[in-house]
Amino acid sequence: MSKYTIGVDYGSDSVRSIIVDTANGKEIANSVFYYPRWKEGKYCIPVKNQFRQHPLDYVEGLEFTIREALSKAPANVAENVVAISVDTTGSTPVAVDKNGTPLALLPEFAENPNAMFVLWKDHTGTREADEINTLARSWGGEDYTKYEGGVYSSEWFWAKILHVLREDTKVREAAFSWVEHCDWIPALVTGTTDPLQMKRSRCAAGHKALWHEDWNGLPPEEFLVKLDPVLKGLRERLFSTTDTCEIKVGNLSSEWAKRLGLPETVAVGVGAFDAHLGAIGGEIKPYYLSKVMGTSTCDILIAPEKEVKGKLVKGICGQVDGSVVPGMVGLEAGQSAFGDVYAWFKELLMWPVNNLLASSSLIDETTKTKLIDEIASKMIPALEQQALQIPIGESGLVALDWMNGRRTPDANQLLKGAITGINLGSDAPRIFRALVEATAFGAKKIVDRFIEEGIEIKGVIALGGVAKKSKFVMQTVADVLNMPILVASSEQACALGSAMAAAVVGGVYATVLDAQKAMSNGFDAEYLPNAENATAYKSLYDQYSTLGNFIESQVK
Repeated sequence: MSKYTIGVDYGSDSVRSIIVDTANGKEIANSVFYYPRWKEGKYCIPVKNQFRQHPLDYVEGLEFTIREALSKAPANVAENVVAISVDTTGSTPVAVDKNGTPLALLPEFAENPNAMFVLWKDHTGTREADEINTLARSWGGEDYTKYEGGVYSSEWFWAKILHVLREDTKVREAAFSWVEHCDWIPALVTGTTDPLQMKRSRCAAGHKALWHEDWNGLPPEEFLVKLDPVLKGLRERLFSTTDTCEIKVGNLSSEWAKRLGLPETVAVGVGAFDAHLGAIGGEIKPYYLSKVMGTSTCDILIAPEKEVKGKLVKGICGQVDGSVVPGMVGLEAGQSAFGDVYAWFKELLMWPVNNLLASSSLIDETTKTKLIDEIASKMIPALEQQALQIPIGESGLVALDWMNGRRTPDANQLLKGAITGINLGSDAPRIFRALVEATAFGAKKIVDRFIEEGIEIKGVIALGGVAKKSKFVMQTVADVLNMPILVASSEQACALGSAMAAAVVGGVYATVLDAQKAMSNGFDAEYLPNAENATAYKSLYDQYSTLGNFIESQVK
């Protein structure tokens, strides 16, 4: 009898669940749910870099996608599902009460953004991140950022918590503890939400919360109180131990078994971040850089512990034993905006359509709606087609991809994007090409940093929406990196990686690598660098670097 696992992938805009045959990794069925409150723009203030998500979006999405996927699968599949694992964006923490209930699920906090999950790209804690960095280097004790690349980011756990605690007295008084999204979902469906007993992800804690075995877990109370007295006592209400993705949290509670239409025998695994489990789903192997290319990028590399032991890589997003594959060190980097850069430009160009055409009385409402939708759907493909015709360097335009700050190398969320060389001939396709090149140059900065720090990169594996949809972007990145790029076949590599981890949790395979070998889907595309283009991009890359140095020198 076949055995199945379910991989649940929580992204920035939606959650998707896939049912996978553990024998071969074949996808049996899938479902996607777009967060309704997020889609309406609720609880977010983009000009303040505030991005919050309501826990109900996550709960409703989990129930909907698993039930719908099961409804599409053959009748006997549900009874033969052995395990579920989840991945989420991160760091995406939430304040919880003593029962582990997110405060936003309590009536008095239902509409308070500070009581909701603080999404990874929320940068309201930039000042707090700066204070963490300053204290870590000056307080006279251990530098707790040393395994985080030596730079702490506002995208991460402590900066977000400190910002909310300072800003909102009611939340501060009601918050017993804080929980990452990837930890809360497994706890919820197994009925083990007690914050003091809840299993915590090694991936989340090691990369974002300054957790490390060298100092027996989280930074000590002395350090946290020096940072701000509002953190007093919080450490003992968090956690000291962590678990990797092959560990079982428990089985589905009777309530959630009924809600999902699954047996109570289904095991639930420790959660992790999307890019880390996506790397497993995309067939990562030692010294291959796995790039999840979507709204942002998250770059993952794994290496045997003995080969990187004692080596600290400067300016990345952490190096953590077992954060991807148990027994190997996971090293993380990434760009704070990638596809988001193209989305921003599209919205800029769509302004007259959305605002002027939408208010026109010259055409009926049905035609108007269809026309707006058609223009929106054709915008990026048309820009790509035109940009392809423009020779490299012909426009004189150089852009920076820091529209949402810089994640790697050397996190700095205060940085801004820029476009230089504009003249009266700078049309939309030329600007678009410069923005695509900027995102590719940002990717090269990451590769260069790993190599400068003595970490070999043997190849690149791409997954995610941009990797699957845009040949123009992928060829540009291959040319700029001057490296071949393999594209994972799976449309849902992160969910597939979660399903692989679940196969270990459910006892089908002994190790994550065993599950990966049996359940991998292979690759469906390869982009080889064009030697002439690679040479041409060297000069533009130098200009990008010069522009970046100048902009950074002006940002205080």
